[in-house]
Parts: sequence; structure tokens; C-alpha cells
Amino acid sequence: MHEANGISATSILGDLKAGLVVFFVALPLCLGIALASGAPLLSGLLAGIVGGILVGLFSGSQTSVSGPAAGLATVVAAQILSLGSFSTFLLAVTLAGLIQIGLGLARAGFIAAFFPSSVIKGLLAAIGVILILKQIPHVLGHDLDPEGEMSFQQPDHETTFSELFGLFGDFQLGASIIGLVSIALLVVWDK
Repeated sequence: MHEANGISATSILGDLKAGLVVFFVALPLCLGIALASGAPLLSGLLAGIVGGILVGLFSGSQTSVSGPAAGLATVVAAQILSLGSFSTFLLAVTLAGLIQIGLGLARAGFIAAFFPSSVIKGLLAAIGVILILKQIPHVLGHDLDPEGEMSFQQPDHETTFSELFGLFGDFQLGASIIGLVSIALLVVWDK
């Protein structure tokens, strides 16, 4: 097989298969993030295709997996609200993508070394705390309305913290048992 810079028909076929798997695994999350952030569902589908299939084909990495990050739903929703429309948000994302491509072509990846790892870990921890706080009412069966729940001010006129305080008056035993047993299984499964 003729290879140019490590690219062959075999590697392209392997990358395509891996990209399809990533796409199908990430598709529900892509659609969920689009729904949670107020974006059209088609944008979630397109993001899955780009992140799963196209990035897999063109990245050239042997170990890279790209896909959706649930914590970004709050960021996307806030930016759509801040910019005023989804089309303006798409323009901002397109410009950011072009800047990224330009920096990649200029071999400017070394800039990442200037960002302390504590900043990145703090951002990820903050996203984790938001997701955990938003899911506690659902695990315990208190909040049956999942729409718009990713924002601090929810459409049902509750906030993240008022939902937590409301748990004391509305505790569903069946949902709580299922939720807590599921969490316990996730924790002890690897052990």
C-alpha cells in the first residue's frame, strides 16, 4: 500500500470506523446538549458528525477522541442568550474555529503551556459541581421537569439552590433508591 506521511487506505478506513463509533456513542449527548442549550437539534447532529467523523479522519492522531462535553451546555446557552441569536453564536464559533486553524497552521500550540493546569482543573471542577447540583433533585425524585434545568434561573421560577432546599418537603423513596443504588453501582463496579 502506498503511504504518504503515514496516511494509507487502511488508516483512513480505520479512522472512519473509529469515527463512526464515536459519532454513534456521542449522538445522544450531542442532541441532549443542543436541546439543553436552546440550539436546534440539527446543530447537535452536525456537531456529532464533525466531532466524531471528520475530526477522526483529519486529526492525524492515533489516540485522540473528540466529542461533546455536557458541561458546555451552560456555556453555549449563556452565549446564545448573550449574543442575542443562534446565528450570531454560529458566526462567533466559526470565527473561533478559523482562529484555531490559523494558530494550528502557525504551530502555536506552545501557547497552551502558559495556562496553568490549576485553571483548567478549576474549570472542569466547576462544571462538575454544576452538573452534580443540577442532578441531585432528579436523583431523589423531587423535580420531574427536565426542561430548562441547566440554567440557574429555571423556567419554573426555581433556582438551583431553591430546588435543593425543596428536596426536604418532596422526597420520593422509589426514585431515591433507584438513583442511589445506581450511583453506588458506578462507584463499586471497578473495585
